[in-house]
Amino acid sequence: MFHQFLLAIDETTAGELGVSFASALARESGASVHVFHANAFLPGGRGLTVETHEEAAHVVDGAVDQLRAAGVEASGECSLANCFTLAPRIAEAAALTGADVIVMGSHRHRRFVRLFGRGIRERVTRITPLPVLTAPAPLKLGRRGPEAEVRRLAQNVDRTLSA
Repeated sequence: MFHQFLLAIDETTAGELGVSFASALARESGASVHVFHANAFLPGGRGLTVETHEEAAHVVDGAVDQLRAAGVEASGECSLANCFTLAPRIAEAAALTGADVIVMGSHRHRRFVRLFGRGIRERVTRITPLPVLTAPAPLKLGRRGPEAEVRRLAQNVDRTLSA
């Protein structure tokens, strides 16, 4: 189905989840993966970035190593972007690498908007003709423990089904 993925990651757990998700999909379809990481400029930072060049390269190298360890052909790159150029950079990287699909990580209910925060996925989807797959976000468990959270989710499902 897909032969070349562009995996857009950030330095958070969503990026790690995106790597696992893309790894599974690529293994299943025999696709190769190009990892893309944008080191964002700090707003008002006068050219300062969120990460050093070495930290950004470490994020990409770690993802590429993880993909290769899973038997997936992988390459990667770092780029600089700001909040306005991030989505176009992702779409541009996908076009330049010949990607068939863009894969991105996802967060659940964060307080602070980060690299793949509100609007980035939507903007990428609007400016590229490629499909954009979002790795499912990890389930956050409440303070009462996993059993209480599972019971709460089951009750919500029961209410939905009975309505």
